Amino acid sequence: MSPVHDVAPNYPLVLPTREGYDRWAEIYDGERNPLIALEEPEVDRLLGEVAGLDVVDVGCGTGRHALRLAARGVHVTAVDFSEGMLARARGKEGADRVRWLAHDLTELPLPLPERSFDRVLCALVAEHIAELPPFFSELGRLCRRDGRIVVTDMHPTLLLRGLQARFHDPVSGRDTRPASAPHRVSDYVNGASEGGLRLLRIGESDADAALAAAAPRAEKYLGWPMLLWLELAP
Repeated sequence: MSPVHDVAPNYPLVLPTREGYDRWAEIYDGERNPLIALEEPEVDRLLGEVAGLDVVDVGCGTGRHALRLAARGVHVTAVDFSEGMLARARGKEGADRVRWLAHDLTELPLPLPERSFDRVLCALVAEHIAELPPFFSELGRLCRRDGRIVVTDMHPTLLLRGLQARFHDPVSGRDTRPASAPHRVSDYVNGASEGGLRLLRIGESDADAALAAAAPRAEKYLGWPMLLWLELAP
């Protein structure tokens, strides 16, 4: 991931992915992010009944999925490379129920045994992974033969509107973006196939009036697909 540092204050500041998320950690949980509001119910639906199962959250951030799952009786391992994000996650109520692991997701294999999880979750992470086939292959390595893999990401069509993962840095006042790798829908499908996974389902979730009411920032994207999700199997 090649960082681009813009110097003009009226242009977005693009940072290396880890540095960007370390900075974002300070305000991440306080934002009314419409993509997250849209995504979390879809993740719950795709994971299904998971109480008592082993789940790995690959790219867990501040633990928004990991902690919800642990509270439902799931045995959760959560992995991320941002120490800022992990510090936030570890400081939350219920964090002692989760096994937290600091590791760069681009350094494969992950330090976890193969076929050890019933569900593998990768939520809003793949846009930061340049080479999808080996990454998807690694998700498959972690998943038990009868398990499932759930991947969500910002929908590629939003790139047509100049969007990517971003936040307003309250310190610098800049629109700040962790470096991303622009993928098309076909890249996700082909990446999963080349990574040795079976595509069970693929879906797209649009911004609608209900989402805009819950997260007003979604209003300008009404009718546009905001979320891409894939349900995969080894």
